[in-house]
This record gives sequence, structure tokens and C-alpha cells, in this order.
Amino acid sequence: MSTAASQLRSDGAGLRRFVVMGVSGCGKSSVGSALAARIGGIYVDGDDLHPTANVAKMSAGIPLTDADRWPWLDKIGQCLALADETALIGCSALKRAYRDRIRRVAGAPVSFIHLAGTKETILRRLQARRDHFMPPALLDSQFAALEPPGADEQAITVDIDQPLDMLVAAIVASLEETQS
Repeated sequence: MSTAASQLRSDGAGLRRFVVMGVSGCGKSSVGSALAARIGGIYVDGDDLHPTANVAKMSAGIPLTDADRWPWLDKIGQCLALADETALIGCSALKRAYRDRIRRVAGAPVSFIHLAGTKETILRRLQARRDHFMPPALLDSQFAALEPPGADEQAITVDIDQPLDMLVAAIVASLEETQS
């Protein structure tokens, strides 16, 4: 696990906003839900904020364009801006420009938790997943678009190749370390 030089901080009133990010199949929903329960926050699945047209496009195996993503990223930022408690949202946030957009719309500090794993590990997870609109065929496009958070971003990166409880414990330890 690596921690960026920037601290994962609150907005000054103790409110923390997080985006659990990574390629499709990395575990954003599972980790985000478990982490929210552990730190006393709420979790919102960013997939639920996609317009119907985006879901239809991805279901058909067509990668989204930036023009498709901007309104969705704005919704992610708006949800974070409106949060009145610690909030976590699952969102791929693959490019720095996407993370910048989320931060700008949120209007407050947003920390990113990057769930990183090998293409092989994530492909196995995607192939085992049922009832999700994102097909494994789009994994290559996700990895091609991925720009891991830079050292100057409020972010931590964790390796997903561990049991969920250990992964969440590692994130909590990193958050506690950066808050002190």
C-alpha cells in the first residue's frame, strides 16, 4: 500500500468525502459499503447515477466517451457537495481530469481510494459477476484510460488482492495514519 504525500483531510468541519475508484470489477461497491460501515459514513454506488443512455451503451459493449461521462461526473460531485455526513461514492474516476471535475463540482476536499489490481485478477472477478451491465470486454479500455492518482492528489492506493476485511482494515489504518 502506498500513501500519497497529500493528507486525506476533511473540509474543516470534520466532514470527509471519498471516491472509491478503480476499473470495473475492482471491488468499489463491496469495499465502499464495508468501509462506510466501518468509519461511520454513507456509501452511494456511482453506477446508480449513470443516465440510462450510458448504461445502455456499456451494456452493448461500447466504451463511454468523455462527453458521456461529464454529466455523470457532475452528479458524483453534486452528491459529495450535498453530503451532510462522511460520504463515499464508488466511481471509476479513471483519469485525473475526471477526478479534477469531481473535486471542482464538490467544492470541497475529496479524497480518492484507488483499488488497484492486476488485469488477470479483475478479469476473473468480472467473469464471475452476474447481473451487471459492464461486460468483461470493456476491461481493456478501462485499463487503457486509467491514470493512477499522482503524488500531488489526495489519494491512497491499495492492492485488492487480499480478503475484504483485510483490505478495509488496511484502508482504515492508512486513513488514520494520514489524519494524525
